[in-house]
Amino acid sequence: MSTTRAAIGADGTGRMPARTRSFSWEDPSTTVAAGLELTGIECMRAIMAGTLPAPPIARLLDFTIVALDEGRAVFAMEPAEWMYNPIGSVHGGIAATLLDSCMGCAVHTTLAAGVGYTTTDLQIRYIRGMSDATGRVLAEGRTVHRGRRTATAEGRLFVESDETLLAHGTTGCVILG
Repeated sequence: MSTTRAAIGADGTGRMPARTRSFSWEDPSTTVAAGLELTGIECMRAIMAGTLPAPPIARLLDFTIVALDEGRAVFAMEPAEWMYNPIGSVHGGIAATLLDSCMGCAVHTTLAAGVGYTTTDLQIRYIRGMSDATGRVLAEGRTVHRGRRTATAEGRLFVESDETLLAHGTTGCVILG
């Protein structure tokens, strides 16, 4: 298709036909309340098993927990066209969100019942871009240090089929409670 035709739009109106996407989620307060009674790893396992609802961000981006151990969390996601930025690749914020989530959840698996955390800093290094042709990706977070007040973790985002590295990062978390 020529640049002019693409700019005008396939239907001649100046706009391309719209694509749509919708998602639904459960009330996040259910999971928050359960976190007061369950250890971090118990809470994460309940989300993974579907006995507690996944957080809305997981529903929005269609990512799921596929593996958990104390100090480790692995998420899976299929990059899609609706995640694209203006240059035709998946927006870097998607990779950052996956890495922030898996690293934070790796820390979460080390926490006692009723203890929370929040990210204090996040550093991401992008290695390769993603597209809707990338295939399923995995984001693996591992706790590096867990103290009384702070924790650190590292993460890798890679293509599941051949382990091609897409991005990696580190995070710091403050322990709340």
